[in-house]
Amino acid sequence: MTIPTTRLGRTGLTVSRLCLGTMTFGFQTDEETSRVILDKAAAAGVNFLDTADVYPLGGGLPTAGRTEEIVGRWLKGKRDRFIVASKCVGRVGPNEWDQGASRKHILDAIDASLRRLGTDYVDLYQLHSDDRDTPIDETLEALDVVVRSGKARYIGVSNYLAYRLARALGRAEARGLTRFVSVQPRYALLFREIERELLPLAQEEGLGVIPYNPLAGGFLTGKHRRGDPTPGTRFTLGTAASNYQQRYWNERAFATVEKLQGLVAEAGQSLTTVAVAWVLANPAITSAIIGASRPDQLDETLAAGELALDPELKARLDEATAEYRRGDAPR
Repeated sequence: MTIPTTRLGRTGLTVSRLCLGTMTFGFQTDEETSRVILDKAAAAGVNFLDTADVYPLGGGLPTAGRTEEIVGRWLKGKRDRFIVASKCVGRVGPNEWDQGASRKHILDAIDASLRRLGTDYVDLYQLHSDDRDTPIDETLEALDVVVRSGKARYIGVSNYLAYRLARALGRAEARGLTRFVSVQPRYALLFREIERELLPLAQEEGLGVIPYNPLAGGFLTGKHRRGDPTPGTRFTLGTAASNYQQRYWNERAFATVEKLQGLVAEAGQSLTTVAVAWVLANPAITSAIIGASRPDQLDETLAAGELALDPELKARLDEATAEYRRGDAPR
């Protein structure tokens, strides 16, 4: 298997069209299993890895940074073969300044991430969320320092509303500061709100789009059943459980998944593979972030990298999930 590659927005950076998300490493998934997952993705042609200083998901403050450490140990001796992305803004320590997008925290956070990852630089450094308490000019100035110092090659954002991203792009241009090249939003058949404003903005501004949750936290695998959330999944995972339950654990989502299963069964496909391929079929999308807590879970998601989604099936999937374009979720 060879995953196709593409350019990240208008940059010259080439990335695989599937990106391996690592947020399960160190809490839901132990280090030995994490290394097997990394090996399997790399063997399939995935050269793009995404992490964050607050990971692993669900562990909370006591485990923050553990995922970067696991990825860093795995990268030893092969750093030059991979595009590595990380993020800051989330709380990583007990002090009030151990979070956010202030100059102090960004400059502290990038150094801490580089130490954990065992590298001199990250290819893409992203704001994990929008810190509205810090002036955007201060944030952009700090990120400009990070890039000019060589500690990051490019910068991006995650979980930004379109108008906030547009303002940040405008301020960077006006001030002559390093510009964001990418955005990492939530996007799946069960969450399509970004199609209304964020994706058109990204296309107009030439931004790479690296969506997370293409399987809606595993909900689009079709393995879940009504009733109490399934043990051992993100819907029961530590501090992340309530967030995932709020997003997807409802009757509307269950009914939609049943409808989608019927559509893909007629086409002789796997819903897991098709759900990721549907995300990749949008021309605004650069690379979809796939994750796993077990190596075998990659089988069907990696297959999406080579699947050319039938236009008729895509149209039926679009129609079946049109209602998920509506809403005003903050992220």
